[in-house]
Amino acid sequence: MKTMKTLTLAAVALFAAGSAAFAASVVNRDSEPQTLVVTEGGSQSELVVGAGETIEFCSAGCFVTMPNGDREVLTGSETVEISEGRGRVR
Repeated sequence: MKTMKTLTLAAVALFAAGSAAFAASVVNRDSEPQTLVVTEGGSQSELVVGAGETIEFCSAGCFVTMPNGDREVLTGSETVEISEGRGRVR
């Protein structure tokens, strides 16, 4: 029974670590904070990215509205780079 519990905990830990590897990320190269609007799983939220900050988000695919109003669909593996108030998917 103890072995089964250990294996289950190990599987959960591996799944949690593996799912984070597929998250999209955003890096803000501007000198001021920028805001993305993220729609994921039917809910919409604002993601404020500080100057020089990198944040992981969107682990299961999402729609993103960039600071300049452009919209993109992300699958969860992209990097969004914000520079001069514009977001670009890399």
